[in-house]
Amino acid sequence: MKYTFLILLAAALVTGCNKEKSAIEDNKEATKDALNQQKDAVDLAAKDAKKQVEANKDVAKATIEANRDAAKAQLDAEK
Repeated sequence: MKYTFLILLAAALVTGCNKEKSAIEDNKEATKDALNQQKDAVDLAAKDAKKQVEANKDVAKATIEANRDAAKAQLDAEK
């Protein structure tokens, strides 16, 4: 009876450790997946921001050129 109890206790401890190890691995995988999703979101946001900067740059360049052309036209008109 004593040995049976010890064997059952050992089996319960091993099973409990395996469940804990499995839970840790599951948590590790979930954390890894969440970090990968965050990384993808940051990469996408950076890509969108880069596109917006390029668009703003083009608008600013067009505005500067239009102002330059208007100033040049004004100078030519004053001659």
